[in-house]
Amino acid sequence: MSVITLEGVVEHGQIRLADNIQLPDQTRVYVIVPDAQIEQTARIVSPRLAHPEQAGDFQMQVMEGPDDAGV
Repeated sequence: MSVITLEGVVEHGQIRLADNIQLPDQTRVYVIVPDAQIEQTARIVSPRLAHPEQAGDFQMQVMEGPDDAGV
């Protein structure tokens, strides 16, 4: 496997190489980012049951109320 080193910049989320660099489609590349400051983002996950077989315990019951429920 031969390796070359190219420099580029990220613009609008895409890597832009110098104008005279043409890489064929589907070329495998490896990106090394020097001195990168990556911001940590919060991750909100959906709750999960520890025991999925207990899902039946959480079935919703729909109850009909009077037509004018005081609204």
